[in-house]
Amino acid sequence: IAAMEPKVTCVLVMVFALALSSLAQGEAETCQMEPHRRVNCGHPSITSTECKRKGCCFDSNVPGVPWCFHPVAADDPLEGKPMT
Repeated sequence: IAAMEPKVTCVLVMVFALALSSLAQGEAETCQMEPHRRVNCGHPSITSTECKRKGCCFDSNVPGVPWCFHPVAADDPLEGKPMT
């Protein structure tokens, strides 16, 4: 039984490492952010469809800021604030 312990430990470490890497890759993104924090993701006349095809967010309700913009990490404390 003692000879199996290192193998079991190795397998557990590998499973844990794979779980952590898949969590990092699956980080959620959101389009909810303060409008002045938007980072442009398209040209001025880009359509909603073109913007979303690039993996970006589209919101034309706020004048004077980019309408096609990059999403941010959902758990980013600076970017993911609810809009007021």
